[in-house]
Amino acid sequence: MSALAPRKPTACLALADGTVFYGTGFGATGQTVAELCFNTAMTGYQEIMTDPSYAGQIVTFTFPHIGNVGVNPEDDETADPVAEGMVVKWDPTQPSNWRSAETLSTWLERRGRIAIGGVDTRRLTRAIRQQGAPHVALAHDPDGKFDLAALVEAARGFAGLEGMDLAKDVTCAQSYRWNEMRWAWPDGYPTQEAPKYKVVAVDYGAKRNILRCLASVGCDVTVLPASATAADVLAHGPDGLFLSNGPGDPAATGSYAVPMIREVMDKSDMPVFGICLGHQMLALALGARTVKMNHGHHGANHPVKDLETGKVEITSMNHGFAVDAQTLPQGVIETHRSLFDGSNCGIRMADRPVWSVQYHPEASPGPQDSFYLFERFAAAMDKKVSA
Repeated sequence: MSALAPRKPTACLALADGTVFYGTGFGATGQTVAELCFNTAMTGYQEIMTDPSYAGQIVTFTFPHIGNVGVNPEDDETADPVAEGMVVKWDPTQPSNWRSAETLSTWLERRGRIAIGGVDTRRLTRAIRQQGAPHVALAHDPDGKFDLAALVEAARGFAGLEGMDLAKDVTCAQSYRWNEMRWAWPDGYPTQEAPKYKVVAVDYGAKRNILRCLASVGCDVTVLPASATAADVLAHGPDGLFLSNGPGDPAATGSYAVPMIREVMDKSDMPVFGICLGHQMLALALGARTVKMNHGHHGANHPVKDLETGKVEITSMNHGFAVDAQTLPQGVIETHRSLFDGSNCGIRMADRPVWSVQYHPEASPGPQDSFYLFERFAAAMDKKVSA
């Protein structure tokens, strides 16, 4: 083969409509099917791949420099990557960062996740925006042998995320305590040694940085599985209840989460704070409905307006479903709204310290404009404890 001959594709991405994108495979070999989304963040590919909210999805990164800082154990948001695979424009280069412990390709291969580089991600992103999040099959074969008809058929056979309860697949197996706080120079993650408030965090797919943020505002955090009952929550005598992020269709997870939330709120006046899927769970518990979005919100640059203060926050987001603000019942106030498409991004009860937001105030990756929400949660618990 001459030096100018094109490289043989070693990976391909087949969409359910029959469109096929070819590229260079890296990470694990094999085949997977999922929903395809795109993420516009310029940093944090490792955190994104290990965010449990991406279960059942393959992530297209719109930023081309993916893999340039390698990976390291400190930046995992959960024990293993949860996203099914990744699509990037340029093949990852050797990492150049003092924190790098291994290459992205090696990390993905060791963790069993498939990736494809050399794809026209701009064209792919436009297709997702125009047609909605497609069902796809991603394959990596070093010999470049692909059964395209079978891949397209596999993509068409993917059931989709509507009706899927994925929280049960990513939640913790048993309860545990958490006392690690947010990363700080130069020692990394300090330990919370003087907590003021007892918090139960229900894990629908919780990111570690959320738990760190809770610990950083003085919380002694006990994490419970998604299937926890109201009795399980109340047995810990918490000062507050936190509802975490997570994947899948909120209506499906709500079949067991909503009764728990309602019972806790009936039996206790403790503050309740939810984010992402937790926001949707709270909205469902209060009587609202959720809807599937065309392509969702995935990125670290989403402007959200606080309707009560007029302040605009730049936020991190990762969700494919949204709360239908038109279905909010009396006594539940819409507090935040996306400036991209006007979708709901926050609610609160008018007469109780119960609220939630659709976005990720813990960032990781992304801006930290919204960390004040954790401080608000702590203040609400402080008021209750001091009463």
